[in-house]
Amino acid sequence: MTGNPRSARQAKTPVPAPTYFLFVDTASMPATPSSPQLDAAIPASPIHAVVAEDFAAVNRTILTQLASRVPLVETIGQYIIGSGGKRLRPLLVLLAARSLGYQGDRHVTLATLIEFMHTSTLLHDDVVDESHMRRGKATANNAWGNAPSVLVGDFLYSRSFQMMVDVGSMKVMEVLSAATCTIAEGEVQQLTNVGNPDVEEDAYFETIQGKTAMLFEAASHCGAIIADATPEQEAALQAYGRYLGLAFQLIDDLLDYQGDAEAMGKNVGDDLAEGKPTLPLIQAMAVGTPDQARVVRRAIRQGGLEQLDAVLAIVNDTGALDYTRARAEEMSAKALAQLDLLPESAFRDSMAELARLAVERSN
Repeated sequence: MTGNPRSARQAKTPVPAPTYFLFVDTASMPATPSSPQLDAAIPASPIHAVVAEDFAAVNRTILTQLASRVPLVETIGQYIIGSGGKRLRPLLVLLAARSLGYQGDRHVTLATLIEFMHTSTLLHDDVVDESHMRRGKATANNAWGNAPSVLVGDFLYSRSFQMMVDVGSMKVMEVLSAATCTIAEGEVQQLTNVGNPDVEEDAYFETIQGKTAMLFEAASHCGAIIADATPEQEAALQAYGRYLGLAFQLIDDLLDYQGDAEAMGKNVGDDLAEGKPTLPLIQAMAVGTPDQARVVRRAIRQGGLEQLDAVLAIVNDTGALDYTRARAEEMSAKALAQLDLLPESAFRDSMAELARLAVERSN
């Protein structure tokens, strides 16, 4: 880990009273990406390159669907969607559909609405977590306040359901409506786990399956549905997304104790500061000495960064980070195994590479 994690943490910005937003001065707001910038916002990687044309269509659809009679909706929506990121969930839709030979255009609408659903959860999560930096930029709630962030998140969520109707598949609607409930439950479960050092590994996996892996799973599953996959292929792509999502979340939780703020685009030690009992801490308490377990338990209960240095030493000494990485590699291997039921193609190759990169990344 580089730098001082305490100095990496930004000071909390006071939230203006909600009535101020009736008279907001847009000239003082953070710059919002223009349409050409959003249209070009395709992550530069070989994995994304195989569906570059589809991604360009997704970005054009994003701009169209962000249209609102309320300017602040478009401003915040474009700001958060244009802030970068890997765009993994819409990528999964595109790759899953194309890997099965899909030639229509519903996958573009589906990828867009999945991105809107994900973006709405980011807006809500940053308010709940009181986050102030994401992907190296100020969060929307830090820039505009909590109320506009929550309400624009609601708009994006609602718009995603409008697009869901446009896809015209009852099965897709069933999958995504069920997924939204599971995601919400996962978020609530995570919230109730804050400050609780007694959370066990099974409960941790149940939480990350809901709050993270569920949307990965729904993305690849729905891509298979619109491509008229066989029942076996549909089940395989659903499982692929689930295991991929779990691998990504495990590495995210590991990087909170091993990364640096510049590379990750977020503050080091955020999870500990919020009192989240993630797998590195759960494992450290399980295999560490009684004294080490007491330190970690106290840090989870209290939150904050006062115990960060001690906790960092403990998760390293107990092998908890290596254990977390091993579990992520296990999930990645399970994801790879699902691809055996797909025909050979550049799209399948990209999905395989994505599963490998899930555990090799540093941000």
